Amino acid sequence: MKQTAKKTEDELRPEYDLASLLKGGVKGKYAKRFQEGTNLVLIEPQIHSQFKSDQEVNDALRLVIELRKIGGARRKSSA
Repeated sequence: MKQTAKKTEDELRPEYDLASLLKGGVKGKYAKRFQEGTNLVLIEPQIHSQFKSDQEVNDALRLVIELRKIGGARRKSSA
């Protein structure tokens, strides 16, 4: 069967004037706020392949942070 293009009716009511409703939009108005709450880090493919989920990456990084704290405390006490 050959499908024919159906003519679509404009369902928008005449009292809704989109031109006046959509005036004053500012491109990128919330971009800075979005960037402040976003932390994206690119991980090399070789490292990425070693983890199955975001949670595993976060757990590994938390472990690194703890190990750095321990290593830093050791260096200070032995100095």
